[in-house]
Amino acid sequence: MIKKNLANIITLTRIFLVFIVAGLLFCTNCQTSYIIALVLTAILMWFDGLDGFVARKLNISSKLGSLLDIMGDRIVENVFWVIFATLGWINVCIPIIVLTRGIITDSLRTLAFKEGFTAFGKDTMMQGPVAKFIVASNFSRFTYALCKAAAFFLLIAGHLNFNSDHTIYMAGLICAWISVVFCVLRGLPVVFESKRFF
Repeated sequence: MIKKNLANIITLTRIFLVFIVAGLLFCTNCQTSYIIALVLTAILMWFDGLDGFVARKLNISSKLGSLLDIMGDRIVENVFWVIFATLGWINVCIPIIVLTRGIITDSLRTLAFKEGFTAFGKDTMMQGPVAKFIVASNFSRFTYALCKAAAFFLLIAGHLNFNSDHTIYMAGLICAWISVVFCVLRGLPVVFESKRFF
């Protein structure tokens, strides 16, 4: 039973861990909390790819797993962006853009799901080769995940005491804005390709 649901358990663990990280980041002036948050963030980012790898390796991919993966991605991503904006580490435009894009694409993907399509994989709703590359290709998904992971990691590391010149924090901000651009670009094909479901 555990083997059959292992990928989903990994996804759900990510969701649980991000709320622990959020709590730790609100322990301002506590470097130990930030260090633990940094380690847990690295684990979260590793789990982001691990759930899909496990699902493919054990041949337990499913529509439920696909939905849980997207849900987990959204929760983790949105919690980080909102927490960072609340702490004043990033501009509030970042979570506003990311949340809006997520609501739009996930609403459209719900329509596609009713028709038997998934966001990624062999039953992807993306039909055109350009759309498939931008949204569903391993290259695009990995690059976007890497940008987000770098942003999350560097923004936290940038608030540790050793970063007195703020270079790590600035690198995190750059990665954050690159992630936002990627987020919007990867959302556009979902909007354009979903017109056939209306």
